[in-house]
Amino acid sequence: MARCGVLRRSLAGVAVAAGLAGAVQAAEVTLTLHHFLGPKAPAQVSFFEPWAKKVETASKGRIKIEIFPSMSLGGKPPELYAQARDGVADIVWTVGGYTPGAFPRSEVFELPGVHRGSAKATTLAIQDVMDLIGADFADTHPLLIHAHAGQVIFSVSKPVRGLADLSGLKIRVPSRTGAMLIEAWGAQPVSMPVPELPQALSKGALDATLIPFEVATPLKVPELVKFATVGAEGKRFGTAVFVFTMNKQRYEKLPADLKAVLDAHSGKAIAADIGRVWDDVEKPGMEALARAGGQMITLDASSQKAFDEKAEAVVQRWIAEVRGKGVDGAALVAAAREAIARHSR
Repeated sequence: MARCGVLRRSLAGVAVAAGLAGAVQAAEVTLTLHHFLGPKAPAQVSFFEPWAKKVETASKGRIKIEIFPSMSLGGKPPELYAQARDGVADIVWTVGGYTPGAFPRSEVFELPGVHRGSAKATTLAIQDVMDLIGADFADTHPLLIHAHAGQVIFSVSKPVRGLADLSGLKIRVPSRTGAMLIEAWGAQPVSMPVPELPQALSKGALDATLIPFEVATPLKVPELVKFATVGAEGKRFGTAVFVFTMNKQRYEKLPADLKAVLDAHSGKAIAADIGRVWDDVEKPGMEALARAGGQMITLDASSQKAFDEKAEAVVQRWIAEVRGKGVDGAALVAAAREAIARHSR
């Protein structure tokens, strides 16, 4: 009889322990994360999934992140920022350039001749000047504004070794500043979200595209092109600014301790790690190009100088254009270049 009492008490203890464990693991808040790339893209595998796991662990299971890739909550990539602003999704990840002109200050980091070719350096630099560009995102709660390693010229059939090789080509652009650059090259910019790229390349709607190697891999671009051109000494042809941001009201309604968890996994706290992720995922894309029989071209010093001159012309055009929006572009360029140089040492 005593043995039965002990057994009942033991079982009761197990039940209580299980109940407590369940309470710890039960999510109080479920946040949706919506983005435009596929579930196997480096962005999801190397950024969103590890980030979500860290947030969930740090909150002791009180926060759960549900990731929705490939626009599976509906809409088109250019609508993602509005989805975060309006609460259609709690968190989104998108390209600032998908809504041209909406983020005039942060465009400075996209400019050729400002970004040097390191995602880590530029992402850290962005955090340093958030006080200068933060007004762009005032109607949401930014978690991280960051860059990738930078644009490479992927060309279907024509090798690009100098500016003359670009004349008249139809080239996909990621942003308004990218269009400025392609126009300066004497080529024709074609704007489209990156998921549409493979079909456009395969059907001859494009002669080339500006994307980094990390995007090329999941889209199978190395199988659709013969050449990839990069600048001398690791230079790239501008970059893209990414917006990882949250609905402001959703954030503000969180308990203070859960806000603190998100804060500890946002901005400067994660910038170096995420920048490093984007630099590291370039190598598989380069390897994929080699496996597909593609040729990597690196500009020589003379050709690079000509590209640099066009890049500076784009910078000056951008400064003049944003002045009309009340933005001191010259000061932003100086601040961005100084911050990138500091983090490139």
